[in-house]
Amino acid sequence: MQIAVLAVQGAFIEHRKKLAELGVSCIELRKKGDLKEPFDGLILPGGESTVQGKLIKELGMYDALKERIQAGMPVLATCAGLILLAEELTNDEHVYFGTLPVRVRRNAYGRQLGSFHTVQEMKGIGKVPMTFIRAPYIEEVRAGAEVLASVDGRIVAVKYGAQYGISFHPELDGDNRIHEEFLNAARRQRMYEQAG
Repeated sequence: MQIAVLAVQGAFIEHRKKLAELGVSCIELRKKGDLKEPFDGLILPGGESTVQGKLIKELGMYDALKERIQAGMPVLATCAGLILLAEELTNDEHVYFGTLPVRVRRNAYGRQLGSFHTVQEMKGIGKVPMTFIRAPYIEEVRAGAEVLASVDGRIVAVKYGAQYGISFHPELDGDNRIHEEFLNAARRQRMYEQAG
């Protein structure tokens, strides 16, 4: 199995390290030609969503990635990655992939609460550490999307099909269970495709 990490900007190195810890092969997506490599899942890392969204289009990766996400390829989208997946943003007219049926507020915690850490329950996993850095949160969940975690009444993790949209940064903590959950989804999808 091989996982692709969007590597045009942001915290992709931390995700690479996490995959290496879990013994999973990884490729970096930096240009259109990288999409020719086989991969079973996609990680959209934290960073600057506006920059990432612009570069994905300029580098010719947007259409192919959106098509694969819509076809059921598992995606782990953290922080800015969540913004890239959301079908609506409260405080931004841009929509990027628009494949996750949620409305997201960018930089929702503001500069005063720029970063914070907590441990909270995540559905199907248990209590997990959560590191937030100028994070978005999910204001509205629409048909088909499942809430996985909330902090102080604000939704911070959802799942829709094989898409995981997460406000925080699981790659910055020592707990591997969120990445393992995503990798299990990628393995299931790969087996399904091979059987079909």
